[in-house]
Amino acid sequence: YADGTDHDSEANMAKLLRELGDNTHREARFRTVIALILVADGDPSATREYLFDGEVKGKIGTEKHGSEGFGYDPLFIPDGYDKSFAQLGEDIKNQISHRARAVRKLADFLKS
Repeated sequence: YADGTDHDSEANMAKLLRELGDNTHREARFRTVIALILVADGDPSATREYLFDGEVKGKIGTEKHGSEGFGYDPLFIPDGYDKSFAQLGEDIKNQISHRARAVRKLADFLKS
């Protein structure tokens, strides 16, 4: 990529599997933090910052499974499930993902 970032999911997954090899310690997590900064009456010196985090723990599988999602979804198996994010589908992933958990916390804050 021209911007120097590496967005080749297939190459990234292959590298991860290669580097993990036969390692049995495959615990993993996805984590998101959403920052909300409120400015009181347009006064930049009167700001308040709120952080809302979300995390989903799981493990890295030994091979890819599923075709939905993006990134490491075919390798990531969330705790409590026997399928990868890519196999679970968007409906379930959007209920249990790190992003969904952080957004729920933000939404609860905004409602209060």
